[in-house]
Amino acid sequence: MYRDMKLTYWWPGMKKDVAHFVERCVTCLQVKVEHQRPYGKLQQLPIPMWTWEHVTMDFVTHLPRTQKGYDAIWVVVDRLSKSAHFLPLKETYTMDRLAKLYIAEVVRLHGVPLSIVSDRDARFTSTFWQSFQRELGTQVKLSTAYHPQTDGQSERTIQTLDDMLRACALDFTGSWEDHLPLIEFAYNNSYHASIEAALYEILYGRKCRTPLCWNEVGERQLAGPEIVQITSDKIQQVRERLKTARDRQKSYADKRRKDIEFQVGDQVMLKVSPWKGVVRFGKKGKLSPRYIGPFMITARVGPVAYRLDLPDELGGVHNTFHVSNLRKCLADPGTAIPLTEISIDPKLSFVEEPIAILDRKIRKLRNKEIGLVKVQWKFHKGQECTWEAESEMKEKYPRLLFSELPTFSESEIINSESEIMISESEIMFSESENYALPDRNSVRCLSRFGNCYFSDSEKLVFRIGKGWYSESDFCRASFSEKNFP
Repeated sequence: MYRDMKLTYWWPGMKKDVAHFVERCVTCLQVKVEHQRPYGKLQQLPIPMWTWEHVTMDFVTHLPRTQKGYDAIWVVVDRLSKSAHFLPLKETYTMDRLAKLYIAEVVRLHGVPLSIVSDRDARFTSTFWQSFQRELGTQVKLSTAYHPQTDGQSERTIQTLDDMLRACALDFTGSWEDHLPLIEFAYNNSYHASIEAALYEILYGRKCRTPLCWNEVGERQLAGPEIVQITSDKIQQVRERLKTARDRQKSYADKRRKDIEFQVGDQVMLKVSPWKGVVRFGKKGKLSPRYIGPFMITARVGPVAYRLDLPDELGGVHNTFHVSNLRKCLADPGTAIPLTEISIDPKLSFVEEPIAILDRKIRKLRNKEIGLVKVQWKFHKGQECTWEAESEMKEKYPRLLFSELPTFSESEIINSESEIMISESEIMFSESENYALPDRNSVRCLSRFGNCYFSDSEKLVFRIGKGWYSESDFCRASFSEKNFP
């Protein structure tokens, strides 16, 4: 701005005044991306004193549904030994069912934890879960809003679990549910770089036996106080190794971060670009704002978190944020843009929905055939379409395009006064009396491939479904005597 203005105007201190104006421009603060290092030095949770006293947990959802109906995994991780449990479940489980599963698979094996770190999933923030853990004597520690790094232990474990599930899906038959017990065993019996030992070795004093080598555990038998002492020594070694690894990780992370502090009463902008539940009407996708505000800081919560005074329009959002989601605002509060155009999904979740079925095909396997459909999604950019199982799409979205549609065979002919030609790329309509393919100049394209509604001289509205044909496979059809739904 300064370089452009100095060609026409000049006054004493002009460059300083222009810089002062730009850094206080609310619009610039809302839309411009930051090129500095992210704010906030790495803050680590304290190292636990014993195994399974402090745990983290999260859910892996939207998995392929198994024959038993499972479509999610509950991941529970011990923060000291890094050992984990992978519990299959259904997303429709009630909180009462989840509490019983927690007692049966975690408390039964390891006792009641002292604390649980988790994200702000609706199940973890529910009144039932909070009161349930309070009665057990467990402290629930929830992450700040839109900062999944708080529960980084669960996120990293889930990343490894996803890789193991994909490997089993490629190498073995059956559903993922069948492989989950052995996946959990393989994960817990594997070497972990942070503790420099296998996870089971910390829990039981030695690695568990595997089919790989039957004598790998060794000839020596440990019994009595000897194994107790060895286990205690291993726990102490693990805590020292964890401290070394965490110090190394913190030094790496802090090199790429910048420290910043705000005071109570400061005005800050709030980052909204990662929020899948926030929509700005009229400005979608890349044109949506990166920041909203300014908002006043009402309290400091810990070294790198602050509580904001949010308006009623953002009442469904937790008001404590990590410093990396904040941006200092020097503008006059009177110049702030109101939030009348911001709407929040009550569930604060991102739901992808299909909008059209573009194509169908059959995938032939050894003993069966699977119907696939090419799906165009609502929030995918451009032509990012995916092939999905037709049965699953029909089950999840029965109202989309899976109603009873007419199917036209290759040679089917219905009495006609006009000609409809179905090709691989488009639907063409011609009033020519010649049954052969007319010249392109006499063909009127009614709709591109994938749209399902066409009008015959604006008299009827009908649907072309299921059957799509190559350029040489034309059928002659009329809809003057039959009205398709």
